[in-house]
Amino acid sequence: MPELGYDGKYMILKQLFKGREKREQRLYGAIVAAARHAQFYESMGVADTIEGRFEMIVLHLFLVLNRLKGEGVEDLRQRLTDEFFADMDRSLRELGVSDVTVGKKVRKIAESYYGRVTAFDKALLAGPKILEETISRNIYPDGALEGSTRAMTTYFANAVKQLGIIPLEQIIQGELRFP
Repeated sequence: MPELGYDGKYMILKQLFKGREKREQRLYGAIVAAARHAQFYESMGVADTIEGRFEMIVLHLFLVLNRLKGEGVEDLRQRLTDEFFADMDRSLRELGVSDVTVGKKVRKIAESYYGRVTAFDKALLAGPKILEETISRNIYPDGALEGSTRAMTTYFANAVKQLGIIPLEQIIQGELRFP
């Protein structure tokens, strides 16, 4: 049954356009949902702050972009990255950042994002010890609770494996499963 609007009429337009949601929006939504999982903030010691949530979104975005690498979907990878930056822009505006400063803050976010993506990429190739150091430095800049860095490193490695066995079409549809 169609959803009722404020005036009691059916929101037909919403129903008509619901299926046209872009792939990158659906996929990005799944990434953000994964990044918001309570386990990171309650048992893995990620700071439940804007910065901590940013780190978790970047980590999950990296994991998905890494999975999509070499799959012939470079355009989707770019649109997904663009969706991330559009979300950061919207979030800054919702937080009340003025139009004059949004550009500067987004530029700073871009530097942080590309720095982390590069670090995760290198660490993934370098092995578990370097990956753990990279996670410690980026996810836990003020220090981690005992075992948190190791738990996050294990999660990261398991997520790479788990995403690797999900068929590409499922991932493109936003059907992600993280450990």
